[in-house]
Amino acid sequence: MPLSHKCLLTLAYCLLCVTNICQAGDTRPNVVLFLVDDMGVMDTSLPFLTDESGSPVRHPLNDYYRTPNMERLAERGMRLSNFYAMSVCSPTRVSIMTGQNAARHGTTNWINPTNNNRGPCGPEDWNWTGLGDEQVSLPRLLSAAGYRTIHVGKGHFAPRDYAGADPKDVGFDRNVAGHSAGHPGSYYGTKNFKNGPNDKVHAVPDLEAYHGEDIFLTEALTREAKREVSEAVAADEPFFLYMAHYAVHSPFQSDARFAEHYKQSGRKKPAQAYATLIEGMDKSLGDLLDHVESLGVADNTLFIFLGDNGGDAPLGGAHEIACSAPLRGKKGSHYEGGMRVPFIAAWAKADADEPNQAKLPITAGAIRSEVASVCDLMPTLLEVTGVTAPTNHPTDGHSLSPLLSGQADPARRDTFLMHYPHSVHRSDYFTIYRNGNWKVAYHYYPEDTPEKVRYELFDLSVDPSESNNLAESEPEKLTEMMSELLAELERQGAKYPTTRDRSGVVKPKMPGGTPN
Repeated sequence: MPLSHKCLLTLAYCLLCVTNICQAGDTRPNVVLFLVDDMGVMDTSLPFLTDESGSPVRHPLNDYYRTPNMERLAERGMRLSNFYAMSVCSPTRVSIMTGQNAARHGTTNWINPTNNNRGPCGPEDWNWTGLGDEQVSLPRLLSAAGYRTIHVGKGHFAPRDYAGADPKDVGFDRNVAGHSAGHPGSYYGTKNFKNGPNDKVHAVPDLEAYHGEDIFLTEALTREAKREVSEAVAADEPFFLYMAHYAVHSPFQSDARFAEHYKQSGRKKPAQAYATLIEGMDKSLGDLLDHVESLGVADNTLFIFLGDNGGDAPLGGAHEIACSAPLRGKKGSHYEGGMRVPFIAAWAKADADEPNQAKLPITAGAIRSEVASVCDLMPTLLEVTGVTAPTNHPTDGHSLSPLLSGQADPARRDTFLMHYPHSVHRSDYFTIYRNGNWKVAYHYYPEDTPEKVRYELFDLSVDPSESNNLAESEPEKLTEMMSELLAELERQGAKYPTTRDRSGVVKPKMPGGTPN
């Protein structure tokens, strides 16, 4: 009887990873990938933006939020100040799992749990079903190599009637609370983590033990993560924990443990609630750091901390310099506030004599300004764990190891592409491309944008707030940047918006009106 494609794929993984296991031995590092939903680069007391010398600079929002455990982690490791995610959540999550840019993997919009949400002119053939049960993925590779792969929190990899809705089908050995929905019905255990008795879509699964209890969702997930890690350590298995908090996504419900800290802030209640979500997430980070220390594995556990898209704090409009100030925009927008996120990498406990730390010595208390993105996580973590990806799986990322070790990387391109051929969101039907300090934004339907322009060009070194559009005054630079943007879209096989009547596709035009 012939083997199915799925069986052959599984066999290939096993054959590939037997070598990986033998090479790595029994001292492979543990990994905690700590992902925060809707957390932008300014949603923290830890400064990420830097001055001309590369030193971090505090801004008013850094004095509003309280994230002492992010500060604690940063003291032990490396911050990246120009780290990018996609502007909405599902594209980022698929990029983390695959090492591919959204323009390549095709999940270019957030996944609706129940239907195709391409938008009126979205691509007919975009990957709205997300990850499946046969795709190459980071957890699948690590699991085949002998890691215990643990998913806790938000999944949002696929709609609910498709395989990837269950993180176990994406490659995780264990799953707690992950399903197709992108936000919780409620953060409150007293509400059973759902929005009313008939909530079938956003009710958080697997947490029945906490139903009716006065407990916040972030705390319940942290307890479950600690339990899963304890079991992995007891079994003497290296673990990969994907700690994907639902926080700080809406609904903006106040975490009573921290509410008193913001009552005198002068900000409205939704903004105060958002700040409590931030602080609760930070407590979770500290609890996990303490937990691996108590288990005696801190010196062999790598923490990676990041957000999944720009911030969504209820502090001003989508295109204003407000919730991400001094950056412009917020989640879903084409501005920096829509896609710049915090990034920290550190060993939970520094020990220069620990073999894995000797292989990846992360510079403590440092910050670097190179452009990097979520596409870099898969190649970085595969390198750290000694696991090899199939040669026929293309990736768009590059290992972060040199940067984390405080070294320049001549092989790294200082570029980032973000492609959003959909509506309706804070910005619609756009592609942005960054190269060094320059950034171009292309609008497929400029008549629908507040600015009524097709091109926006910014020099971020002198205009980090994206307030001075140089598209008309710098025509040569605009042409150069658009040429690179077009080349990247084609290299990655991007899908484009359609015409209004859906009879054809709309590709970017070069300045001067020449179609690509």
